[in-house]
Formats: sequence, structure tokens, C-alpha cells
Amino acid sequence: MRLFLKIGFVIAMTVAILIPLLMIRGVIHDRQQYRAQAVADISRSYAGAQAFAGPVLVVPYTERVEVEETDAHNVVRKVWRDKTHYWTFFPTALDVRGPMRPSTRKRGLHEVRVYEWQGRAQARFEAKIPADGPADRRVGQPWLAYAIADVRGLRAAPRLQVNGREMALEEGLGSRDGSGLHVRLDAPSPGQSLVLDTELDLLLGGTESLALVPLGKSNRFHLESSWLHPSFGGTSPRHDVGARGFRADWEIASVASNAQQQFIEGESLPRMADGVAQMAGIDAVGVSLIDPVNIYTQADRATKYGLLFVLLTFVGFFIFELIKQLPIHPIQYGLVGLALAIFFLLLVSLSEHFPFLYAYLAASAACIGLLGFYLSAVLRSVGRGLGFAGMLATLYAALYGLLVSEDNALVLGAGLLFLVLAVIMVVTRKVDWYQLAGHRPAARLA
Repeated sequence: MRLFLKIGFVIAMTVAILIPLLMIRGVIHDRQQYRAQAVADISRSYAGAQAFAGPVLVVPYTERVEVEETDAHNVVRKVWRDKTHYWTFFPTALDVRGPMRPSTRKRGLHEVRVYEWQGRAQARFEAKIPADGPADRRVGQPWLAYAIADVRGLRAAPRLQVNGREMALEEGLGSRDGSGLHVRLDAPSPGQSLVLDTELDLLLGGTESLALVPLGKSNRFHLESSWLHPSFGGTSPRHDVGARGFRADWEIASVASNAQQQFIEGESLPRMADGVAQMAGIDAVGVSLIDPVNIYTQADRATKYGLLFVLLTFVGFFIFELIKQLPIHPIQYGLVGLALAIFFLLLVSLSEHFPFLYAYLAASAACIGLLGFYLSAVLRSVGRGLGFAGMLATLYAALYGLLVSEDNALVLGAGLLFLVLAVIMVVTRKVDWYQLAGHRPAARLA
């Protein structure tokens, strides 16, 4: 009975340690929110995550149509009104390219990645204005429109050339809501063919990510930067990532994207997050300048293994109690469990000031040293204390391997659990559990 009570006690203590572990995870999530606020603050003062689309050629035309209206006396009358419609033409060829110059800005403890994109967008239009239609149709003054997610990011006046002639840009997208730039062109005649070669040069600042929208019939995009850790979103590009940064090239045909239809339907520009274009918005490709080691993500992943750490340590205590007949008080279980939990809090706090590897080494060394010293007294032997410290050092090393090898985390975790189970089975293979439980079943007579 005493054996089963002890097992129940170990399980109860393990579950109890979940409370401080959950509280520490709450602290990690709070720190993640603080970083998100830092990103939002810098986005408000600098510019947010950027997206660029265009150009598109919009040609308005007006027709007289008969409509029904209700007058002040509730009488329905048919009247003639002018109604404006729009033809939207997309480029036959679109080429967008330019380098991204990265830098960082700080808000408190947090560093936020920003960049300046020296962009150039070249497009060619071959559009024919419809000649058929009502005799009273009037073709209005068309415009070229460029959509930009956050125009506050424009670091200098953009320069636009149309058929070799420089033209002054205006704010807005013309007929539709949204953030961007446009330029008015001369009104064409019905049936006229418009051939336009456009070139826009702009210096655009943004925070962490840039998305490009493939609105042309054929689209070629090229981005390059000295940032060493890009994450690409949308269609995967041909890319080269090396010691000097990255280069990425996309070639996308209009039949491989819904961007044109989505633009006509009024979809908003996309946002990029960790290299992924959000579902709401126009189809896009792009890049995020990511942090290769997100300390809060790593620490949160580490806490998920915290219960395993506590359980393995308590099992080790339990085996020592049974085999060596060393009584360990519940308070001693609890203090050791709290020390294991405090490791994760130390890891988060130190990693905000030092590189993650150094923070991990410092936090694990502090906890292993403390537990080794404490357990030398609890287990009444320096050798046993050092043995437990060595076991914990092995677990911390294995945990770091799990954190830095995300793609192989499952196989490494499974291998670790198998190894632990094998060690326990080898150590306890000669233990007489009936004798320890104080009850041996009577032998059956043949």
C-alpha cells in the first residue's frame, strides 16, 4: 500500500508543478504581446508591412440609362441619368525589381526589422478602347494607378515616366478606395489603341515584409537584400541565400493567379506575416525579413517539455527512494520541481538581453549547479548529487537539440523518450516490486 501511495504522491506533485509552468507560459505570451506592440508602434511612426501592386489602366466612360425613381409623392417615374462605368486594363508585361536595404529599430528591449526598398516597376500596356456601344457613350480621362499598402513609407517623391515623358503623380487610386498613387492621361477616342510603356521609380520603407502582386499577363519580380534570413511567401521563387544575403526571382503568368479578378472585385492588398501572405486580400508573393531565433517562440516550445523534465526527475527520485531506501520529503520534491520550472523564466528574461544560446547556457548552468548542490545533501552523497546533475545536463542538452532542430523535433523527442524508458527498465530490472509493496501473492498449486 505504501508503494502505491508514493506513486500517487509523485503523480500529484508532477501535476502540481503544472501551475507554475502555466504561469511562466503566461509570462512568455505577455512578452510576445509586448513585442507585437513594439512592432505596431514602429509601424505607426515609420511604415507598416508593405505591399505593392500595379500599375493598372482605368478608363471611365459614361452612358445615359433609364432608371426608376420615386419622387416626394411616392410616385415611381422613369428618368434618364448619366451612369459612369470603368474599363480596367492590366499590363501585358510587368517587371518589378529592386534591392531591400535592411536595418533595425528598437522599442525598449525589442528590436524590429525595417527596410528601404529601391523599387522600379516597368510595365507595358496594349489596350484597345471598345468602338461599339451606344451612340451617347462618352469616354472620359483615364488614369494609371499604383496601389501601396502604406504610402507613409515613401521616402522620396516617386518618379513616373509614360512613353518617355515624366508625369506628376497624385495621391489615391482614382475611382476606388485605397492607398496609392495615380496619374491622369489624355482622354482616348472610341476604338483607339493605347500602347503605353511606363516606368516608376520609388524608395519605399516598410516593416519586416514586402508583398508584390502579379497583375500583369506575364510578371517578373526580382528582390535582393543583405538580410541573411528571408522567408518567402506565395509562389516559391528561384532563390539564392548566402553569406551576403539573398536574391529571389519569380516568373508568374496571369493564368496562374487570381490577382486580376480579385483586383476588379475590390480586394484589399495583402499583408505578409512570417513570409506568408494572409488569406484576406489579393494573391501575392513576397518576402519577410525574419529573426532566425524568435526567443519567445523558442521559450514557449521549451516550456512544453517542462512537464517531461519534472516527471523524469521525480521518477529518478522515486527510484532512489525504493532502491537505496532514501526517504525524500514532499517539500524536497516541490523545491526541485520549482527549480526546474524557474529555468524557463530565467531563459526568457536572459534571452531578452543576450543571444539565445548564451541565455540557454547561463540558465541551464544556474539550475544544474543549484540542483547538484542541493541534491548532494538530499541524497546524502556528493556522487549521487553530481550524478543527478549530469542527468539534468543531458536532458537540457537534448532539449536544446529539440529547439534548434524543429524539423526533426518529433524523431528526436521520440528517441529521447525511448532512451529514458530503456534506462529505467535496465535500472529496475531486478527490483522485486511485490517485496517493495509489502505484499507477495501466494503461489498457485498445480
